[in-house]
Amino acid sequence: MRELLLGIDIGTSACKAAVFGAQGEVIAQTAEEYAVDYPQPGWAQQEPDAWWRAVCAALRRLTAEGSFSAREIAGVGIDGQSWSAIAVSGQGEVLCPTPIWMDTRAQGICDSLRETIGEDRLFAVCGNPLSPSYTMPKVLWYREHCPEVYKRADKILQSNSFIAFRLTGEVSQDPSQGYGWACWDMARGAWDEALCRELGVKTSLLPPVAACSQVVGRVTAAAAALTGLREGTPVVAGGLDAACGTLGAGVIHPGQTQEQGGQAGGMSICMDVCRSDKRLILGAHVVPGLWLLQGGTVGGGGAMNWFEREFGAAERQVAAQTGSSSFAEIDREAGAVPPGSEGLVFLPYLAGERSPIWDVHAKGVWYGVTFAKTRAHFARACMEGVAYSLRHNLETAREAGAEAGVLRAMGGSANSRLWTQMKADVTGCRIEVPGSDTATSLGAALLAGVGTGVYRSFDEAVERTIRIRRTVEPNPETAAAYEKGYRTYRRLYEQLHDLMKEEAQ
Repeated sequence: MRELLLGIDIGTSACKAAVFGAQGEVIAQTAEEYAVDYPQPGWAQQEPDAWWRAVCAALRRLTAEGSFSAREIAGVGIDGQSWSAIAVSGQGEVLCPTPIWMDTRAQGICDSLRETIGEDRLFAVCGNPLSPSYTMPKVLWYREHCPEVYKRADKILQSNSFIAFRLTGEVSQDPSQGYGWACWDMARGAWDEALCRELGVKTSLLPPVAACSQVVGRVTAAAAALTGLREGTPVVAGGLDAACGTLGAGVIHPGQTQEQGGQAGGMSICMDVCRSDKRLILGAHVVPGLWLLQGGTVGGGGAMNWFEREFGAAERQVAAQTGSSSFAEIDREAGAVPPGSEGLVFLPYLAGERSPIWDVHAKGVWYGVTFAKTRAHFARACMEGVAYSLRHNLETAREAGAEAGVLRAMGGSANSRLWTQMKADVTGCRIEVPGSDTATSLGAALLAGVGTGVYRSFDEAVERTIRIRRTVEPNPETAAAYEKGYRTYRRLYEQLHDLMKEEAQ
């Protein structure tokens, strides 16, 4: 009987589930979408039980299609979006929608913490600056604005640990998702309960810590009936989507770097030392003993998803007639525009911005619009703006002492040869592209493989499963155009920062 591994990816817009063979080959995969709710300015929330319903639907579809037997699944790994704050009762009831990583409603909480405890005190422990997107400010927001939720909450879970809880009935907290908690000691990989109490949060809300590849429980009879999985199947703790994607891209040694092209964009530089910088994000890797210095932009693949949704009607019509896709048509049109988009520059700050500027008031901006600009110019400028944000984060990491070498691209945007070439040209880095569409769920599956003994080590897991499909070298002929565009990109935010802040008040 085959030893297969299931990876479940709880993304922002959809749950993806994929079954892999021990050599990393995809046996079956599917996805189930769900919505993001934006009820007020600065709010972005989701129903965790909508994730669970999507997981159940996706797994029922997979197990029913006949390409594998549920008995062949040796283990289940789960990755998920960052900085959830899922309040569950002692009976397992979800008490309210969870603010997700784009949510900034807790900005006032962060401002108060800077005045009372001080950002330096928190940074010394968790290695990250205060941000309203993180988990701890959201929990404090519950305490202040939803006291009944806070009072009834038994545990606060992350996206991956919530799905593990629904599958097994066991609560857990993995190290890679700890960085959203101000009371997570990044160097030790453990809770700082004294700081938690100092922040005024009850320590009983903190779940027990489990290594990302640790089996935290087994699929219950109830979960088996809902999903089609075999009762008793081992489930590991899993981890952060970006960290699992980093593993799924084969980045497990210091200096290796993952370039993220999912809904959010950014990069993760692998380190064997706990090195922090207030402009960036520091998190534990899903591989023990390693950390990831990360840069994250809200406008990654999500920027192009937005562009396609709002401006891609013509491309959707062509795609329907030709059997292509709207994104392929946008790629084709944007590819006809010269590098630098003939002076059109885009700031991809569509929901504020994370690193390295950390500005919840930042806004998306088009600059350089003239009568000569076409929709294709806007599409290419959108892609270039995301590439500029990647360069900004890489330069900041270099200043912090973490040098990126070759970038391993993952996520849907890595399927675009045009966009991948842009990123190589803008950053000056060679880019290697492994299995881009499945890197994140593969990373989750590899955690299950290590945790259940399918692989003896992470090195063996990567060696057996990761294959580079193509390599992209920077084109020096585009350097001048992109250097000019990048300088404009940087100056635009510097010039508009005060106006953005004033208009938000």
